[in-house]
Amino acid sequence: MNDQEPRQTPDWVEDVKVEVSGMAKEGVNHPSTGPVLTGAAIGAVAGWILPVISLPVGLLAGAGFALYQRIKK
Repeated sequence: MNDQEPRQTPDWVEDVKVEVSGMAKEGVNHPSTGPVLTGAAIGAVAGWILPVISLPVGLLAGAGFALYQRIKK
């Protein structure tokens, strides 16, 4: 009995691979590129403003969170 929804299976790593490779192949035309770049920009600004977080860490965190939100749906 599988009570899990399809997006909550342990195959999330495969989902991330498919999403990232699709973004790499299609570039700006991929539906996930815009939200992930927006998340990266917001994270970079937060990293620039907050003294504890550096710009690259904020950028990666923002992009990772946006990608997670896209995969979770």
